[in-house]
Amino acid sequence: MSENGSDLPRPRPSTPEEWRAYLLDYGDTYIRTANEYQLPNITEEQHRTRWMGREPATEEAVAAAEDRLGVRLPPSLRAFLKASDGWLGVGGWVSEVYPCAELDWMRDTESGGYIVDMYREEGDADDYVAFFERALEVASGEDFWLLDPARVNADGEWGAVLFTPKYGDLEEFPDFISLVHDSHRIML
Repeated sequence: MSENGSDLPRPRPSTPEEWRAYLLDYGDTYIRTANEYQLPNITEEQHRTRWMGREPATEEAVAAAEDRLGVRLPPSLRAFLKASDGWLGVGGWVSEVYPCAELDWMRDTESGGYIVDMYREEGDADDYVAFFERALEVASGEDFWLLDPARVNADGEWGAVLFTPKYGDLEEFPDFISLVHDSHRIML
C-alpha cells in the first residue's frame, strides 16, 4: 500500500458546520469541472445551489448505523454525515459517498464480497483479504473508499484507503478527511 495525504490542503473540517462550508466549495468545484459524462447527472437545483449533498443525518440515523455496524464511526465521518447524509458528485472514479443507511462492511456488500472472494482464490493475497474483510466501505464508483478500523489514531480517526480494483492498488491516507481532500485536489 502506498501512503498519501501528508501535503493535502487545510482546513480540516471537524464539525458539521465546517463540513457544510467545505462541501459547498467542493460542490462548486465539482460542477465547474464536470465532464460530459457527469454533467447530465447534475440537476438544475444542484447547478443553482452548488450542493451535491443531501439533508444532514440526524444523530439517531448516525447512531442507528453505528448500532448496525457494531462500531462507533470515526469523528470526521460522523461530522460529515451530520452535514450531508451522503454525497453525490465525487472527484476521481468514485461516484457517491454513502448515506448512513448504506454504510457497510466491504465483505457484506455485493461488489465487496465478490472482490474478497476473488482475492481469496488468488491464494497469495492474504493481507488484501484480511483488509477487505475488516474494511468499512463508505464510498464507491469504479473505485472504493474504505476505512480501516485496525488503524486508529489518537483522535479516533480510522486510516483510509482508496482502492482501485482495475489496477489492484490500495493507496493509504491518514483518515477520511484526507480522502475527501485528495478527491477535491484531483478535480482542480
